[in-house]
Amino acid sequence: MGIGSFTLTNADPSIYWVALNAAPIGDILKVRIADLKDKTLHLEAEEPIGDYPDLIAMAESGECEFLAPLRLDFTVAREFDHIRAAGRVETLVKVPCARCLTNFQVTIDSSFTVFYTKSVEPLDEEVELAEEDLISKSYEGEEIDFAPEVAEQVILEIPFKPLCREDCKGLCSNCGANLNDTACSCDRSEGSFKFNALKGLKIDK
Repeated sequence: MGIGSFTLTNADPSIYWVALNAAPIGDILKVRIADLKDKTLHLEAEEPIGDYPDLIAMAESGECEFLAPLRLDFTVAREFDHIRAAGRVETLVKVPCARCLTNFQVTIDSSFTVFYTKSVEPLDEEVELAEEDLISKSYEGEEIDFAPEVAEQVILEIPFKPLCREDCKGLCSNCGANLNDTACSCDRSEGSFKFNALKGLKIDK
């Protein structure tokens, strides 16, 4: 898949998300601050994983395999002295179970709100700082690139120690059999494991 496709709704023509076929990779989720004015921008987009270096790195390291592009739904608006971006990102990944190593699918679905302020300026007092899932970040220059935040949200949602199921039995530490699929004949008692650990131990006299 090439550059992602997207749809704008309730958008003033002066407000832009870089146009489809004209946008270099990584520019799809950039917005000019001056163009926001006092209107809300709504964006629905589908982005290929190839536009996100951090996600590519995860896939190449074997941590996961992305089975679908990123599906994005954003609203962006100027509020007081900051920019509020409320978004949702969805995708589908395949990950190896931490116990039995079997690959299984996990749906990623993350909703979040980010308040962007110029440089290190504090948020306006009228902003509800106790809002659930609130993230506050600063920006420099005349535009904000939302791509890093999207990638971060996806990474945070991928389980650190994924389990294919709550009661996964894992692998036999002796023969390596997947205990979810078969019952091996190994003695897995605590005493047996301790004894096996001593096998092959040589003591110099």
